[in-house]
Amino acid sequence: MQKTINSTEFRKMVASGARMLEINRAKVDSLNVFPVPDGDTGTNMSLTMQSAIKEMNACSSNRFQEICDAVAKGALKGARGNSGVISSQIFRGICSVLKDTKDSFDTKTFAKAMEAGTKVAYSAVSIPKEGTILTVVRLMSESASKLASKNKDFVDFFNALIAVGDEALAQTPELLPVLKKAGVVDSGGVGLMTIMRGFLAAITGEEIDADSIPTEASDSGKSDEAAFGDNSDIINLDLGDIEFAYCTEFFIIHLKQMTTLADIDKLKEKLMSIGDSVICIGDLELVKVHVHTNTPGIALSYALELGELDRLKIENMLEENRALKAKLEAEKKEMGMLAICAGKGLEEIFKDLMCDRVIEGGQTMNPSAQDIADAVQKINASNVFVFPNNSNVILAAEQAKALVNNRTIHVIPTKNVPQGFAAALSFNPEESVSENKTNMIHAIDNVASGQVTYAVRNTTMNGFKLKEGDIIGLDNKRILAKGDNVEETTLKLIKALKNDEHEMITLYYGEGVTEEQAAALVEKIGEAFPDCEADCHFGGQPVYYYMVSLE
Repeated sequence: MQKTINSTEFRKMVASGARMLEINRAKVDSLNVFPVPDGDTGTNMSLTMQSAIKEMNACSSNRFQEICDAVAKGALKGARGNSGVISSQIFRGICSVLKDTKDSFDTKTFAKAMEAGTKVAYSAVSIPKEGTILTVVRLMSESASKLASKNKDFVDFFNALIAVGDEALAQTPELLPVLKKAGVVDSGGVGLMTIMRGFLAAITGEEIDADSIPTEASDSGKSDEAAFGDNSDIINLDLGDIEFAYCTEFFIIHLKQMTTLADIDKLKEKLMSIGDSVICIGDLELVKVHVHTNTPGIALSYALELGELDRLKIENMLEENRALKAKLEAEKKEMGMLAICAGKGLEEIFKDLMCDRVIEGGQTMNPSAQDIADAVQKINASNVFVFPNNSNVILAAEQAKALVNNRTIHVIPTKNVPQGFAAALSFNPEESVSENKTNMIHAIDNVASGQVTYAVRNTTMNGFKLKEGDIIGLDNKRILAKGDNVEETTLKLIKALKNDEHEMITLYYGEGVTEEQAAALVEKIGEAFPDCEADCHFGGQPVYYYMVSLE
């Protein structure tokens, strides 16, 4: 019987949950409301968890405070898509309770952590929707306290908690009609239950394949030299005030005979107490050290306790920081724009519309909150308008606001690329931030748009009986057309979207569609809708044969 969980066991639980999710992410991806090949909930949640694991494994301390802070921070930095963002907030709430644990926690404490996770997750969503991952975590947390009172053993507790979660998951189609029509349960809820089963596996000792996700801290492919003093990250533009002034690096050679590997670990802990950006790696032959600190002399004295110093370098980072800040401040502008899209052609169009940066993202590849924040930081502007161009990216863009310094993010809730183009076109550098924001929001209201793709399973939805492989046309909410070929379906979709006020029809053709095919379709559109001008542009987007815009 296991009545308590210590910090090492908690690490194993989080890692096991992430591994279980990674193994099953394709199954979670397949639970898509629309029967199209763009399900990405499992991928988004798995990447969110992997980011949490990376931060956790980079944490050298085994105290609950540091471990929980690392897990919460990593999950937020890696949060992708709506389910990924909500998952990160669930873990943030759980960790806010467990971080106060001294040696170990029991089932009652974990029940309180679940309650906190639910509260934080609900608060992250402006209009919480039942029938989603939120419902599953809420119903589990509501039962957790009672289950903890009856079950002191964590195995019994988690088995009972998972049973409640599975029952809640089964109810999601009844709470969200769109799930019932599609014949699926909520994919985010499935992802959460997969993580919970991973927690249980860690406690019972069940073996899970650990090769599918990183289990050690990664340096993202940077060399040791890059980690020791490379200034390439200065393009982040977020210079701020330097807390530690001196970049100090050196080697320890000819280590003293009594020095042990444990002494090297202790040196790293000492350096972390006087600075940051600490790297202390090596063996009893050679140790490489790097630290940013205000007291390089103390760092050197700690190292001299182990051996001799070699290739010592101390650089004053304050002076370089002052010069760069002055230059960037002089060049700073009031407003900038960031667009998110998938497809080389779409990216080039956004750049032609004077977007400062374009990052890759969309269906199947939602950028994380940290990805968006990092891109914003690279725009030298006080205010940055962000065009998510996908309904599943909007929440991550909103979460990015908390990760950005010295800039204000204004999320323009564009749900597709044509709306993003309309928003960017309405930008006027001569007008104020508030005027531009108002104009952008009005601009996206005047765009009707849709996409053409193919069905990936047999189902009935929005009055259409679909077979796998059918060509379908849809807008952001519903399927509007189906046909045997792409051209026929595109024409049907345009007819469903069009009203008397539309004067321009634009196609953006994606992967697998040639320029000649798009041009031929434009001619047919001109014949079918003579009251409108028709045009096409290369988009290069995956998944969708065409994106259609009517204005």
